[in-house]
Amino acid sequence: MLLLALAPAATAAAQAPSSAGNGPLGAGSADGQYTLGPGDRLRIIVFGEENLTGEFAVSGSGDVAFPLIGAVPAAGRSVADLEAAIRTRLADGYLRDPRVAAEVLTYRPFFILGEVNKPGEYAYRNGLTIMNAVATAGGFTYRANQRKVLVRRAGTEKEREITVDASTPIAPGDTIRVRERFF
Repeated sequence: MLLLALAPAATAAAQAPSSAGNGPLGAGSADGQYTLGPGDRLRIIVFGEENLTGEFAVSGSGDVAFPLIGAVPAAGRSVADLEAAIRTRLADGYLRDPRVAAEVLTYRPFFILGEVNKPGEYAYRNGLTIMNAVATAGGFTYRANQRKVLVRRAGTEKEREITVDASTPIAPGDTIRVRERFF
């Protein structure tokens, strides 16, 4: 806990997906930090206030229900932005000089469908690539186009065709569609 108390933003940033904001798919915020979304689970610590410390989920509407201050918008924000928003609202009549730290405990899942052996929803892990995602889903079927897949980032409407590469990152909430190959 001492490390968290000394550098809460660094701890949260260290646990964010390294692919956020990087790579050909462009996930994350403009500054390259991981952006929160529905399905993410967080640990929020208000130092010296055990009743306000705990695990929280980003709801389907993109908010975190926090004691005393109610719903705090989280979707589309970085962890540091959420910390600042909670700190500001707690300082507005509830606590004097609140110290808030947050970290992502579990990221929203990714989805893979189409020509894989076990399509479905899977837990996201840091550093996940397209090849790791396909392996998690049991590998390609014999009909699969193993050269290109379609990826749709969470919160976007369009799929992008991506060349399958061992280093192409996947972000939480992504949907990967493996198409059938044509001879």
